[in-house]
Parts: sequence; C-alpha cells; structure tokens
Amino acid sequence: MFLHLEPTRDCTSTDLFQCYTPPRLEIMPSSLSHWVDLTIPAALRLLGIFVIALVVNRLLRAVAKLIVKPAPAQTRHSQLREQQTRTLAGIAYSGGSKVVWAIAILTALDQLKINILPAVTFAGLASLALGFGAQTLVRDVIAGFYIVLEDQYVVGDTVQIAEYTGRVEHLTLRRTVLRDARGALVTVANGEIRTVSNLSRDWSQAFVDVSLAPETPVEKPLKALEAAAAALRGDPAWSQALVDGPRVLGVHDFDRTASTIRLQVRTAPTRQDEVARELRRRIQAELLKQGIPVSSVQRIELTGVSHSLQEAAQPDTAD
Repeated sequence: MFLHLEPTRDCTSTDLFQCYTPPRLEIMPSSLSHWVDLTIPAALRLLGIFVIALVVNRLLRAVAKLIVKPAPAQTRHSQLREQQTRTLAGIAYSGGSKVVWAIAILTALDQLKINILPAVTFAGLASLALGFGAQTLVRDVIAGFYIVLEDQYVVGDTVQIAEYTGRVEHLTLRRTVLRDARGALVTVANGEIRTVSNLSRDWSQAFVDVSLAPETPVEKPLKALEAAAAALRGDPAWSQALVDGPRVLGVHDFDRTASTIRLQVRTAPTRQDEVARELRRRIQAELLKQGIPVSSVQRIELTGVSHSLQEAAQPDTAD
C-alpha cells in the first residue's frame, strides 16, 4: 500500500502540492491472494480427478459383482462355480482399480505442472528391471490365474501335485498350500505345477484284492464276496457314501502262491479309503464265517535278480 501522486496538466504553480492531484490510495494484490487465484482452479481440477476415479472404481465394483454367479442350489458344483467366479471378480476388480488410480495420480501430477515424463520413464525402467528379476513370480501368477480360470481345483479339494497329496487349504495367484496326511503344510509355487490330480470331483474309486489259497475253488469264495458286497450296499450307514458297487470283477491274478480276486467300488469324493476298509472287514468276516482259507504266503520280491531266480525263491507250498 502506498500513496500515488499524479501531476495536473499545465501546472505553473510553484507550490508543489498544488501541482499534484489529491493522493489516491491503491491496494496492490498480495502474494496470498495471487496464490489463492492460482490454487483454487487447480484444487477444483484435482478434486474432479479424485471424484472421477472414485466413480470409475464404483463402476468396476458393480461390474465385478455382475461376474459373480450365486449358487442356485446347495450342490457342490454350484458352490464351486460361485467360489470360482468370486475369485475371478476379485482379481478383475483389484487389477482394474490399480490401473484407475495410477492414471488418476499421473493426471493429477500433470495438473500440478509436474513433469511426469521422468516418473513414467523411471516406472517403465523399474518395471522392466522387475520383469527380468521376477520372471518366476510372473510365471507363478500367470499359472495361478489359469488354475482359477479353468477351475482345476479350489480351496477344500483334495489334490495330488507331483509327490504331494493333501487338502487345499489356501490358494492365491502365486502359490497353493496343501495339508498332507502328516498334517504338514506344503507350499507349492503355481508355476511349478505341471500335473494335478483332483481327488474331490464327481467320485472316487478303490480296488480291493483278496488273495486265496491257490488250491481253493473260486466258486464258493466268489459267492462269499458277493454276499459281503451286497451287505455293504444294503447298509444305510454306508449307502450314502457309495456311487457304484461294490462289484466283484473276478479273478485278477493266479500263480503258485495265491489266487487273487478283485473288487471295485466307486464312492463319494475322498471317501474311498474308509469304504475300502469297511469292505475288507466284511470280506474277512464272511470268509471266516464260511471257512474259506486265504493265502498265507507273502510274495517275495528280490531286487536286482532275474525273474527266474525270483520264481525259484517262492515257496512251493503254503504253510
């Protein structure tokens, strides 16, 4: 703030104050008002960018919810399909949201007159370096995406991956965590998975072999095995676990040591072991009831010798 004196036209007076007009007060814009004039439009633009990003994220969430297919019934297949679509929806929303916010941040930096070219260049170089250094991670993520997309297995399934067999306790795009028969948690990188055996889909199967003394006629044992299988099928406590059978397939193997009869049973997923144990128990009880002898000779396997020598090592008669 200062006084501004303007001289009058044709001033001939010697009086200095008479030659000038009355003082006029001028208020110059301060630095604060100048800064406000500059920042208000920028703040409004930044607010608009933030609002647009929020709206787009809301739209992405709504689209992700449309991907989810709720289970129409309480069947295993419907529930697995719902879980699969929820996983895909979560992946799609997470990736899309990160892209939206990255674009919003770059746009905001541009509005603030910050040169984003160095930042974009640095991000590109960093991504390239991470890409070379994290090839295994990228491979795991891509493999995990296909595992989810193709519905190979989900949490709760019992699977066999290489030499590991167990229940899937945790599944991400990077890794699969199994709980094996020992109770140990086994972590397998998705990129290392080449072959998967899913033991929890549709049905499971078990074979039960019964070894009889080679001199025993098979007609009576076959009837006894049929009786044991029929008793298991008719038991309400076990019929819910059965899908097909048990069926007596017939003589599976015969040599000087034993006659082997095979039975087949299909069960609900992952219940084949307990059904096979119960079937063996019933078979043993039925054979003992009817006085049918079983083979007491164990087959001897000699490693590193010829087949003829192995045959010679087998006992000629059962004790």
